[in-house]
Amino acid sequence: MIVGAGYAGLAAASRLSAAGLGVVVLEAADRVGGRAFSEDLPSGVRVDHGAQWIGPSQQRFHELAARFGRTTFPTWDTGKHVEIWHDGTRTDHSGVLPNTGPGIAEYGRVTAVLDELARTVDVEEPWRTPEFAEFDAQSAEDFFLAQTHDEDAHRRLALAVQSLWCCEPREISFFHVLFCLASAGGFEKVAETVGFAQGSRLTGGGDAVAVALAESLPGVVRLGEPVLTIRHTPDGVEAVTGGGVVRARRAIVTVPSAALEKIAFEPALPPARRGWSGYTPMGRVAKVHAVYEEPFWRKKERSGIAAFSSRGPVGAVFDNSPEDGSRGVLVAVLHGDRVDGWVTAPDSVRRADVLAALNEVAGPRARMPIDYAEMAWSEDGWTIGGHGCYVTPGGWAEHGEHGWRAPTGTLHWAGAETSSVWNGYVEGAIVSGERAADEVVIAFKNSEES
Repeated sequence: MIVGAGYAGLAAASRLSAAGLGVVVLEAADRVGGRAFSEDLPSGVRVDHGAQWIGPSQQRFHELAARFGRTTFPTWDTGKHVEIWHDGTRTDHSGVLPNTGPGIAEYGRVTAVLDELARTVDVEEPWRTPEFAEFDAQSAEDFFLAQTHDEDAHRRLALAVQSLWCCEPREISFFHVLFCLASAGGFEKVAETVGFAQGSRLTGGGDAVAVALAESLPGVVRLGEPVLTIRHTPDGVEAVTGGGVVRARRAIVTVPSAALEKIAFEPALPPARRGWSGYTPMGRVAKVHAVYEEPFWRKKERSGIAAFSSRGPVGAVFDNSPEDGSRGVLVAVLHGDRVDGWVTAPDSVRRADVLAALNEVAGPRARMPIDYAEMAWSEDGWTIGGHGCYVTPGGWAEHGEHGWRAPTGTLHWAGAETSSVWNGYVEGAIVSGERAADEVVIAFKNSEES
């Protein structure tokens, strides 16, 4: 039995099915994909409200896409990007950052230090990392303040944390930052676009492979069936759902901590697992897509990519146009504290704030989209935040060894946040689901041999 039909749950189900084991996947929502959610808008454009990118080193994601004939295309990146600084200064540039500007030198120095320290992290047994407890006791903000007094560098570092973990530097464990960088292969791989984490998109949308996985498992996935209670039994485990009781020898739970709180466990989960959940909140993120008749900004040699430093709710903008360029699509991304006030504002205020930011990126025509769609993940009834969990200071040291992903009796744990590879990404989710499935297969084999 698997709880959750995101990439982790579906990858686990596919692995178990291939091993000849019977499996059922219970999903609370009316769709598969979890934090990958694509939608066809009235304008005919399919947009990615959640996970959307695939990087060249994300091997399992690429392999599954190829298996199901799902193609990719390069992220739109042609033309000049724009950086809009907190005082209104605008800088056109190529690449992630301008070559020169406020705080760039110190930002580069500090991120190089991050990479150096990340290389010391043990991603399989993180608690064995040198200076593990010391790194985990401080927030990313604590570390940044100790490294530099350059306020502009702090703004750049804050934007990086907001973009990557959907939280603020004061909220996230510094060790968790290092761990995630280590799991992905370094800062450049998570921050850059062309050739890195944001390098390509799936033609059919970010959930296309998840949909294909579910279709390859006929009768396995049960949608609209939230798990209310999970009980240990003499024979294994049972789940009480809105549709009845499902019994199995073992279960894989893939939902993030915020969603886990909606499930009752009998007996209660051990202190380490409960403690870990308390230290791993979901990030805060919203994505807003504006659709236009054409990608008009390209005529002015602009990429549609922008970064905003502490000015309004929008943190970043990307060109999310379809592969054929038949429409123009700009997506505004709001992270961390920026989301909090925006999400509670009236509809007209939210829309005006986003279109004002797009106007700064692409000009007055950006205020007149033919289609417009918002997705605030903190308002999602089942995910309750996004795009992933982060760990608050002290969480790894207090509960990591026994609460992160160690099995709890007949319960196994998966999800992007439990991965040692590309933690927090679709790749990490897939790898985690396959790892948990392998744990189940080994457990079954051991029980048969005993």
